[in-house]
Amino acid sequence: MHNFFKLPIHLYTVLAFPLFLIVNGCNSTSQGEKINNDDKDDGFVQLFDGKTLNGWEGDTTYWRMDNGILVGETTPSTPPLKSNTFLIWKDGKPADFELITEFRITSHGNSGVNYRSEEVEDVPFALRGYQADIDGMNNYTGQNYEERRRTTLAYRGQKVAIPTSEQGEVKNNAWTAMVVVDSLGSSDSLKAVIKNEDWNECHLIVKGNRLQHFINGVLMSDVTDEDTVNQRLDGLLGFQIHVGPPMKVEYRNSRIKLD
Repeated sequence: MHNFFKLPIHLYTVLAFPLFLIVNGCNSTSQGEKINNDDKDDGFVQLFDGKTLNGWEGDTTYWRMDNGILVGETTPSTPPLKSNTFLIWKDGKPADFELITEFRITSHGNSGVNYRSEEVEDVPFALRGYQADIDGMNNYTGQNYEERRRTTLAYRGQKVAIPTSEQGEVKNNAWTAMVVVDSLGSSDSLKAVIKNEDWNECHLIVKGNRLQHFINGVLMSDVTDEDTVNQRLDGLLGFQIHVGPPMKVEYRNSRIKLD
């Protein structure tokens, strides 16, 4: 995920790109609107068999399957992590897809769902790529954070366009070239939708260069990535445990629909 300590959300006053507005007008979810998941199981397949980690690769010191629930955990007795560690799906590199999972995380936990990612050379079970951020204090849950690359692409509550640019850089743990084109609501109002230390639903809709993160049916961040230098259109999936204090994160009923 992210560095554990982030700066507060920045305020942006910018104009939207005309091209983005055209695309957005043709394919959008209204501000504050909840996605209709009545048919969410149509075409979805389970990512786990409920008993084993077959089809996945990761450090079983930290990952296990427990009564159908994927558990990622660090404790005072487990070796401290030197870098963020992932459980990585080995059965494909999805391009366009929808993914739905339920998660529960302890108050000091730090996790996330990576997608369109690649493995990091010489670092075991590490991924580089887009991430649906999840943290136990729900300060960042729902935002789009690009692990080991451009860092924050959209804070919670932001609809963002990222232009093709070789001028962007990481500053204050965010990508400077990102342009906020609309608001989905304040970060605090969206945070109220997320339950602390209880089960929440994360729903990712990834189509072309548009990346939408929903929590409990509410759109939290929306990125249109026009950066042809840095964007990724397919790649690995993975669940994360972040370095830091002892934590526990659980995922259940994880399923995917490929386009």
